[in-house]
Amino acid sequence: MDLIYLDHNATTPLDPEVFEAMRPWFTERFGNASAAYALGHLADGAVVVAREQVAALVGCTPAEIVFTSGGTESLNHAFRGVWEAFPAKRHLVTTAVEHPAARALTVWWKGQGGETSEVGVDGEGRLDLAALEAAVRLDTALVVVMAANNESGVLFPVAAAAPIARAKGALFLVDATQAVGKIPVDAAAWGADLLCLSGHKFHGPKGTGLLMIRRGVRLKPLMLGGSQERGRRGGTENVPGLVGLGKAAELAQARLPDMDRVRGLRDALEARILEEIPDVRIHGASTDRLPNTSLVGFAGIEGEALQLKLAEQGICVSTGSACSTGMREPSHVLRAMHVPDAYARGTVRFSLGLGTTSEECDGTLGLLPGLVAELRNNFGFKNSSR
Repeated sequence: MDLIYLDHNATTPLDPEVFEAMRPWFTERFGNASAAYALGHLADGAVVVAREQVAALVGCTPAEIVFTSGGTESLNHAFRGVWEAFPAKRHLVTTAVEHPAARALTVWWKGQGGETSEVGVDGEGRLDLAALEAAVRLDTALVVVMAANNESGVLFPVAAAAPIARAKGALFLVDATQAVGKIPVDAAAWGADLLCLSGHKFHGPKGTGLLMIRRGVRLKPLMLGGSQERGRRGGTENVPGLVGLGKAAELAQARLPDMDRVRGLRDALEARILEEIPDVRIHGASTDRLPNTSLVGFAGIEGEALQLKLAEQGICVSTGSACSTGMREPSHVLRAMHVPDAYARGTVRFSLGLGTTSEECDGTLGLLPGLVAELRNNFGFKNSSR
C-alpha cells in the first residue's frame, strides 16, 4: 500500500538535503560549540551560519534569534519571561483559536494570579480587530496572535494587530509555527516583539526551533546553566539540529513560490469534494488561508471515523476534533467559529505539502465519496436535496 501523506500541518518529512547537511555534525564534526579548539570552532561557526539562515527566513537580525527545542519551548520562554519582566502588568490578551500550547500557558498565567482576555473570531475564523483593540489595556503585558491557524489555515492580520498592542505599551508575540515555509514571514514588517516557530513544520529536524526576541526587549532566560545563546538559553548547542534548521530555512525561503502549485492542488481537491459529496462545508473558505490547508466538515459522520477509514487505505489526515473528558467534542477552533455541530463533529483536515502530487489527490478523491457515504449510512444520515 502506497502512503499518501496529507497531514503536513502536523509535521513534515525531513528534507534529504537537510539530512545530508546534518550528517557530518553527527560524526566527524562532533565538537562542542563552546570548546576552544578546532572542532569547537567548526561547530560554533556552523551555529553562526544557521543563525544567519533562520534570521533571513523570519525577517530579523541574527542577534535576535534564540535557538530552542521548538514552538512549545519558545512560547514558554515568551510567556514566562514577560510575566517576570513586567510585575506591574498582569493582563494577557490572546485569541480564542490559539494553539493548545499557548492556551495551556494562558491557564498558567491565570494560575499565577494574572488576568486574561480572549478575543473571538467570526464564522470564517477571521480575527475581530475591533474586539482586540477593546481588549488591550494599559496594564496589558502581552498580546499573543498566531500568524496562521493550525486547523483552518486562516491567516491573521498580525501587521494590523501589532500597533494595537504597541499603543498600550504591550509586547506583541506572533506564533508563526504554521506560517513558516508556506507564506512569507517578516517579523520586522509585522511589528513582532517576539516570534516563535518549529523546524519540523518546514522539513527541518524535530526538536529544533527558535524564539525571536526583538532587540531592546529584555526577558529572563527560561533555561539556566551556561552562557550559550548570549546567556538566554543555557545548555550545549544541538549543532546537528541547528545546522538542519538553518538548511531547512534556506530551502523554505527558496521554495516559497512552489506553494502556488500546492494551492492549486488544494483548490482542486476542495472543488471536487464540493462537487461529488453533498452536505459539505469548507471552514474558512471565503477568507485568506494558508495555501496548503483545507478544513472540511462532512455532515452526518464522525471525523475520527473518516480519519480511520482513510488510514486503512494509507491516507494520512487529521481530525478537527479533540478528546475532552472522554467525549468526542468539536475543537476549540470550530467552537470559536460557531460551526454547526453536524459539520463540526465530521471535520477532517487535509494539509498538503511540497511533495504532494495530483495523483495522490486523485487517489484520495477516488475513495472519499464512497467512504463518506458508507459512514453516513452507518450513522443513518440522509443527504439533503441539492
